[in-house]
Amino acid sequence: MTMAMRSRLLVICFGDSLTAGFQSPTRNNPQGQPTPYGEWIQEFIGPVGLVRTSGVCGELTGEMVLRFRRDVLAHHPSFVVILGGTNDLGWNAVPEAIMGNLIKLYEQTLAAWGVPVPVTVPSIRVEERGESPDREAWVADHLSRRCRLNGMIRDYAQSKQLAWIDLFEATAEPDSRQLAAVYSNDGLHLSTAGYRLLAELVYRHALNPAIPQ
Repeated sequence: MTMAMRSRLLVICFGDSLTAGFQSPTRNNPQGQPTPYGEWIQEFIGPVGLVRTSGVCGELTGEMVLRFRRDVLAHHPSFVVILGGTNDLGWNAVPEAIMGNLIKLYEQTLAAWGVPVPVTVPSIRVEERGESPDREAWVADHLSRRCRLNGMIRDYAQSKQLAWIDLFEATAEPDSRQLAAVYSNDGLHLSTAGYRLLAELVYRHALNPAIPQ
């Protein structure tokens, strides 16, 4: 890669509220100020390129597909970090249907000579409030569907020899498989530490290997 090519590096972080960096108000962040992980990626890559964030809170993967050409492909990105599916899972969509939409995003990126960076959906966190069979079944179902979707994301990335980010494994508690407290803002969205970790993983595994030192 020549210096001229490096100057044209464009990274677009694409997805829903997890891409927008949404945070609910907390003691440490009383205003609920968003902390998009793309801002840290920009710090990491410096003048080599430009990082843009395109995240819409509450968006489903089907809606992501509809705006993808306008908001992403029209800008001719070098890399597209794609994180979606959390809201679909919240509406009880089946993982296979979600993956179908994600594959459209991956394939359209490849067809446009960009590199998709698939990211797995993080876990959830439900604070303990006594034992409840209904609660345990609800959590188990949500974790199961996340793991099914994430397995498909992993398999796709490996089949295409793409760098991929296992955000679920990086932020989940080993025993409960729920989102670790340090990375959880409100049980669904990430904390500042969680978003920064995502940026570090994207840079380390997908972007840094492509940038000459």
